[in-house]
Amino acid sequence: MKNIPLPILIALAAFIIAMGVFVVTTDAVAYAGTHAETCNNCHVMHPMYENYYHAAHQRAAECADCHLPHENLVAYWFEKGRQGAHDVYVFTTGTTPELIRANEHSQEIIQHNCIRCHEETVESIVMGPQAFDRNCWDCHRDVAHGERGMSTSSFQDSTTYPVK
Repeated sequence: MKNIPLPILIALAAFIIAMGVFVVTTDAVAYAGTHAETCNNCHVMHPMYENYYHAAHQRAAECADCHLPHENLVAYWFEKGRQGAHDVYVFTTGTTPELIRANEHSQEIIQHNCIRCHEETVESIVMGPQAFDRNCWDCHRDVAHGERGMSTSSFQDSTTYPVK
């Protein structure tokens, strides 16, 4: 410690204190978990959370079960970091889309997870005369996030997916 210049020690101490304050004030540790309530911390996610909370999957799955890959821990944590960095960027720059939709990459992950969890059911379906160019939610739109239009939030797209 004697060989380290004082300004470097002060900068290092300031960095450690700032990171400690950041972790405590933002509850950063919660974002490493899988609880759906954590995803709801960002106000723009409230309609998705509200619809999920009243849907069938609320009792059996968390957001990460559907929205993150489960092939291995590296893929899981890499994608969690990638999606988290993207979300932080769009929320802090004010470029959040009015209608939040899974992009093509996320849709592939979600589709894979539908099949992973419902493998036996999917096997019986693919043996029949079904088209294979559709995603599970094309037919099962309200399973994961409930019926569209359930929330009163302006971000909910009830005009695109009206309540039946």
